[in-house]
Amino acid sequence: MRELKTLFENNRAWAKRILENDPEAFLKLSKEQKPKYLWIGCSDSRMPANEILGLDPGEVFVHRNVANLCPHTDFNCLSVLQFGVEYLGVDQVIVCGHYGCGGVKASMETTQLGLIDNWLRNIRDVSSREKEELSQISDPEAKYRRLVELNVLHQVMNVCHTTIVQNAWAENRKLSIHGWVYDLETGLLKDLSACISSIEQVDETYRTLKLH
Repeated sequence: MRELKTLFENNRAWAKRILENDPEAFLKLSKEQKPKYLWIGCSDSRMPANEILGLDPGEVFVHRNVANLCPHTDFNCLSVLQFGVEYLGVDQVIVCGHYGCGGVKASMETTQLGLIDNWLRNIRDVSSREKEELSQISDPEAKYRRLVELNVLHQVMNVCHTTIVQNAWAENRKLSIHGWVYDLETGLLKDLSACISSIEQVDETYRTLKLH
């Protein structure tokens, strides 16, 4: 406890700053949350969603894991997605990776790391599917950066393939899924021009209809 004293001091200073701008800020936040955005990002400590987006507490619903994955077998991520879309009413889902991602880097190597290798298999799947494009990139760093981008694009489609998102579209709800990358060296976001907002943008193979 004593080792973390500084964190409590930081917390009190932070809360004081918030209350100076709005004396009822925490009271309002304690009653409800109405975020517009859902952020699916990497667990990397250098990727704090609120700070990167310049948003206050209560404005972004967040899910983070190693290498910002959204596999269909991850009920943690799917539960966050369902809660965000169906109960909180978010209408913008952002999948954000980052250059310099350790998870993506590890997936490019052959050395085993342990349990996480099973998780990183999802990125190896991306590498396999995009082998033709990646094989044409001779520079290792450029290939690494491109795999970061391709991983984000594949995770965007994984989100779109869920019944959660497709049911929202079937109900004519406004819902868009975006793919971005954060650059640690500049602090800036890059839009990968991946914005999916309707079932028509999804391959027919992955389209499903809810039975009534």
